[in-house]
Amino acid sequence: MHKVLVLVPFPLNEKNLAQREAQQKAAQFGPDIEFHYHPVKAAPSNYVSHHDYILADLGMMEAGLNAERDGYSAVCIDTMSDSGVSGLRSVLDIPVFGPGRLSMLTALMLGNRFSILTMWDGWKGLYQKTLYELNLGDKCASIRSIGVKPDNKNLLAGKEDSVLPLLEAAAMKAIEEDGADVICLGSTTMHESHAYLQERLPVPIINPGPLSYKIAETVLGLGLTHSRTAYPKPIVDKSDMYHVMLDAAASSENSKN
Repeated sequence: MHKVLVLVPFPLNEKNLAQREAQQKAAQFGPDIEFHYHPVKAAPSNYVSHHDYILADLGMMEAGLNAERDGYSAVCIDTMSDSGVSGLRSVLDIPVFGPGRLSMLTALMLGNRFSILTMWDGWKGLYQKTLYELNLGDKCASIRSIGVKPDNKNLLAGKEDSVLPLLEAAAMKAIEEDGADVICLGSTTMHESHAYLQERLPVPIINPGPLSYKIAETVLGLGLTHSRTAYPKPIVDKSDMYHVMLDAAASSENSKN
């Protein structure tokens, strides 16, 4: 049995965590794999600046450091920012997956150009960073936003009637005006829109969270992991420092609530 650790990028209660876990329903998995969801201890309020990106990397690193020791076969990052992926690959021998890169690279197996459909402009920097790192700027037809501030805890709950038609309209513009062959949902928090959009749009819609789970299942089945030449281990492992920093950060955040 393969156990996969899914790292959720915000401290969440059981109800909000269950909304993240619901992503699994969008794909079918074999009987020899299971997914365990684990929230970080502390995180930025959102992912809109480099200040936020650094905090997100720290939180994800700390949350996943012990994954291999705890018996997990792989780690999936539950955010399109791919926060902590490179850092965790440098200290873990089990494979680590981020849905940002996976979404874009998979889109190019299904079409020639893709668009990213997102909730608001604040997230555009996340996608632009990955596009630059992958040198895929010319393959991205557009980044279309509906201008609605996301709710990282409750996701789309209670807003479906207003948000889903906006997403559909923005996606159609990406297809008809921008030339997108594939649409990538811009956040794992948007997974509740996938079925609605796939029924109404004429191109494939990539649901980033479930995609990363399926890729994890495939890579584990092939006995592969990331390259150690691409992700060398640290000369001196100071992983304990992450635990000290995040314990302090969580204590500070809790004292404010």
